[in-house]
Amino acid sequence: MGYAERMKARHDADAKRGGPIDILAIESSCDETAAAVVRDGRVLLSSVVASQMASHQRFGGVVPEVASRAHTEQVTRVVAQALTEADKELGDLQAIAVTHAPGLIGALFVGVTAAKSLALATGLPLIGVHHLAGHIAASALSSDIEPPYLALVVSGGHTELLSVRGHGDFVRLGRTRDDAAGEALDKIARALGLGYPGGPLIEQAAREGDAHAISLPVAKVSTGQWDFSFSGLKSAALLHMDKERRALREVNVADMAASFQEAVVEALVLHTDSALAHTGLRQLVVAGGVAANGRLRDRLTELCALRGVRLIVPDLWLCTDNAAMIGAAAYPRYCKGQFDDLTLTAQATLSLEQWL
Repeated sequence: MGYAERMKARHDADAKRGGPIDILAIESSCDETAAAVVRDGRVLLSSVVASQMASHQRFGGVVPEVASRAHTEQVTRVVAQALTEADKELGDLQAIAVTHAPGLIGALFVGVTAAKSLALATGLPLIGVHHLAGHIAASALSSDIEPPYLALVVSGGHTELLSVRGHGDFVRLGRTRDDAAGEALDKIARALGLGYPGGPLIEQAAREGDAHAISLPVAKVSTGQWDFSFSGLKSAALLHMDKERRALREVNVADMAASFQEAVVEALVLHTDSALAHTGLRQLVVAGGVAANGRLRDRLTELCALRGVRLIVPDLWLCTDNAAMIGAAAYPRYCKGQFDDLTLTAQATLSLEQWL
């Protein structure tokens, strides 16, 4: 009996036996080493995250080699702690899930190798999960959301609008053509000398600033087009700072932070509003690290109240990278018997369409 046949037989036996489906999930796509045990895609039994933020702060951003080394050092401990906190042993589980794309290739390899080793040793089914599918599925851990809905995914590496028609059924409406929203925030934070991670520091500085003090461009929405672009905005902000310094004037950090944040949020809200109007969807899920931004949450709350749309934003800790969201995204694939074999590998770039 081959690997696929063995996994199907195990899946069918579990389905016949009944009872909850407990999945161990591993996430290592960037600079957090995380593991979690998730029951039936919605109930969180444990979640452990080992952050590398302090290691990367002195570099002003994530250093891939440093991240990979830290994942290697942490992954075994994190998995063991997640099992302990869930009061589970490997034999109690029904599957192993792991982020295998997209992300930093070396970092992904660590998580994928760990998951494949556990699957091989235990005979448990292996489920590779797309990182964006994980962010979208995070909403299921803090609400009773069911498709269809519009999903806005905003993070350091991604900015996308997706129509979610069913579990694992995505249609991309728009994505960034250049910088992601979080990436743009990080770059301007670095230029302002605020440090890393940039998003929270920009938001903090913006509280003391005037969002209308500096005129910055906002990419407009074209009819039937919802792609984002933040490179022009970033260039305009850097040019303004350069002009101020050349004129021997001190850059007003708070005003720049507030103005830049407002321009990013305005673009996100305009595109989301247009997509809601076009699709007629009555639910909006916001996911990814930038979903933790208070100004974005406030603006989207206003938008959804105006349109009569239900807004779902995961709890703050679920917006940043974690393994719980990977376990939630893996559950529908488990139910459908969509397993990977031991040839599963890490991929730095992979669209949701290719993954599905």
